[in-house]
Formats: sequence, C-alpha cells, structure tokens
Amino acid sequence: MATARDIMTPDATCVGADESVLAGAQKLTTLGVGALPICGTDNKLKGMLTDRDIVVKVLGAGKDPESTKAGELAQGEAVTIGADDSVEEVLATMKNHKVRRLPVIDGHDLVGIVALADAARALPDSKAGELIDALSSDR
Repeated sequence: MATARDIMTPDATCVGADESVLAGAQKLTTLGVGALPICGTDNKLKGMLTDRDIVVKVLGAGKDPESTKAGELAQGEAVTIGADDSVEEVLATMKNHKVRRLPVIDGHDLVGIVALADAARALPDSKAGELIDALSSDR
C-alpha cells in the first residue's frame, strides 16, 4: 500500500515565520512552486504561505510585502499528514480540509509536501476526479 512518503515531493523548503512575505515570494519564484511551509524558529510547522495569500492578504489588502512577516499569514494549526499514512488517508485529509497542498510530517519533522498533482498521479482516475471535484467546489 502506497504511503504519503511514496508520493510526496521531498525536502520541502521553508520560509521562516520571521522572514518577510517578499522573501517568501522570492523563494516561491526561485523554486517555481505555489506554496511554501512557514516554519518557526523552533523548526516546527506554523502554516503554509501560498501565492494566493500573498496576492489577496498582502497586496490586495494594501500591506507592504517587505514589512509583513510570513508568520502573520499562518492561520491556526496547519493540516498535515504522517509520512507513513496511506494514500487513502492523504485523499481523505485533503478532501475533508479542502487543501491542495499537504505538509508531510515524520515525528515532528517536516519531510515533504503532497500537492494535488502528486495525489492525483497516485490515485485511480475515478478517485483523482473525486478529489479534484471536492477541492474545486464550495471554495
């Protein structure tokens, strides 16, 4: 049975909670990704910084991306999945929490991210369709 570890993108780069949103945006650009985990000084996951967050919550709200800290955009406890949890559990977690990117944790350590595309590739077509449909509705 496939696990989150089998389908994740490993070695996720974090943006520090104390780093600016601008620094986060530059990391997104350099890495060619749409989201980064926000990690605290204790190396624990605080949330996710997405390109949409930057546009809507910072630029659209008239905030300065250079003085706004990435940690300010972390909302509550981050939704995660265990590295050894099944792909079915990944699917259920993504659907239940309506998230397109799921940080993968091994103990307390961030070890990777499962993106919607990763999950869709690992699932049978019918299950991939269900996941995409669930994440696309009621946004």
